[in-house]
Amino acid sequence: MNTPVSLASGYGNFAVPPEAAGAAAHAFQTSPLTVLPAAGSEALRAALAGRPRPADAAPLGPANVVITPGAKAALFALLKTVLRPGDEVLLPTPSWFGFDELVARAGGTLRTLPLSPDNNYALPAEQLRGALSSRTRVLLFTNPGNPTGRRYSRAELAGWLQVAAEFPDLYLLSDEIYDLIYFEPEPPVSLLDFPDPRGRHLVVNGFSKSLALIGWGMGYLVAPAPVAAASAAWQHATGAAVPAPLQAAALAVTEAAAEVAGRLLQQLRPTRAYLHDFLATLPATGQPLLPAGTYYAFPDLRAYLSSGLLPAPASAELMSRLRTAGVEVVDGAGCHAPGFARISYAVAEADLATACQRMTAVLR
Repeated sequence: MNTPVSLASGYGNFAVPPEAAGAAAHAFQTSPLTVLPAAGSEALRAALAGRPRPADAAPLGPANVVITPGAKAALFALLKTVLRPGDEVLLPTPSWFGFDELVARAGGTLRTLPLSPDNNYALPAEQLRGALSSRTRVLLFTNPGNPTGRRYSRAELAGWLQVAAEFPDLYLLSDEIYDLIYFEPEPPVSLLDFPDPRGRHLVVNGFSKSLALIGWGMGYLVAPAPVAAASAAWQHATGAAVPAPLQAAALAVTEAAAEVAGRLLQQLRPTRAYLHDFLATLPATGQPLLPAGTYYAFPDLRAYLSSGLLPAPASAELMSRLRTAGVEVVDGAGCHAPGFARISYAVAEADLATACQRMTAVLR
């Protein structure tokens, strides 16, 4: 039997940054370890709030930032804080498969807004306006997009914000955990780059994707001070602060973010090109798009589905055939896009080559 190759993991094959290892080791030499406040280290929160942004962006300080045990914890804390009974969360899809359960557990009602691969998952302002209602409390989106790799520009976000201004109770929640994994000359655009006169902009990020702290269990949220304080109170009541040595490591990679992310991009470029070239050999997928951000491709494999099945079961059946051949990918059905597959190229090139050979045998 073939040794399985997983292209399904959301974590890359990145080495621990030496900046983080050194900072954590130094912090571990402190005895007893510092017990931090629930919101996190003042130095780390100040560094995250102080990242360069346009002059007209909403002012930020440490009071706007909460360090959490993973980005999922940050998402959940924000959703629990802002959602009220009966509130809807509008989610453009395809989307990360974990959002559905987080929204449900936080007490929200999920409503999807399907986007199309035909226009590279664009979301025109008019389409967004037509999807919002008085019950919509949160517009939840990912930039860059997981699983699509789509990066939304400053102009696109500005159009969404113009629409959002017509809905005074609406929060915008941007998951930006892949912000520094991008392959275009334009720098990343954050929701935090815009004015926020009504205090409705919420951002979630972390250290495991763009800054290689895989398995360290750290994320953070940025929000208006009252929302951040309520989220920190939630964390204090239900858990504890992320340990001080881990936050020291996070501070080190935050201060060296350009260098750390630059090394990851250098590592990813060859496998990104390899996967694109492989997908181009599959005529039924159409001309594949090079993902602009993240380390995923999201090809359309609907032409390879077995006939006679509904889309979701047919998608699951195709994933099963791939698993039997020794390749694990993420079923797009979980991302609200059956027949598509999220494929990671943050793996060793030899493993990617083996996986592509096996996928060819199944898809031909």
